[in-house]
Amino acid sequence: MWTLRQVIADQQVMLAHGHDMPVFINISGVLLADEAFVEEACRIVSETGAKVGFEITETAVIRDPDSAIRHLQRFAAIGIPLAIDDYGAGLSSLAYLKQLPATELKIDKMFVMQLTSSNRDPLIVRSTIDLAHALEMEVTAEGVETPAALALLSVMGCDMVQGYLISRPIALDAFVRYLDEEGFKSVATMRPSFGRSENFWRKSG
Repeated sequence: MWTLRQVIADQQVMLAHGHDMPVFINISGVLLADEAFVEEACRIVSETGAKVGFEITETAVIRDPDSAIRHLQRFAAIGIPLAIDDYGAGLSSLAYLKQLPATELKIDKMFVMQLTSSNRDPLIVRSTIDLAHALEMEVTAEGVETPAALALLSVMGCDMVQGYLISRPIALDAFVRYLDEEGFKSVATMRPSFGRSENFWRKSG
């Protein structure tokens, strides 16, 4: 709960500087199964109108599928975007994947970091992107560290990337300063896409 409240406070700081953008928070399997947490999180997000999304892993769902899916549907019902984090790192299950009210799938970095040096990883990544798009989810590739990997992901139709090529983790004040310098004042959608952010990728690389 502290993290959720802090994210909302940080979001207000960014908004005061003219940067209206969402922030995603990782939710553990223990919290996803906690009825009290789900109720309180929904209350806080609803009352503040914060633009936050939740990232959950496959294992968080598998440990208690009925409860997890019910709580995820509760989040989705009040407009909280959901992302499936580290896809492929756990026991990936299409049976669960099709039931989750997620709008984004994040491919685990173990596949992305070997993208340009492996024969199998590009096939897995490409098929995962196609699968996610067929399920009407956007795709984020984790662990992007080289321009070559970024270029290949773009050709594959990947929607978004994260990794050290874009930026290493930085403090809030440094992030706001970066946004000020780059002239980013608002984000119309929950996440930027390759098509909308060519200038961003070029400068960040």
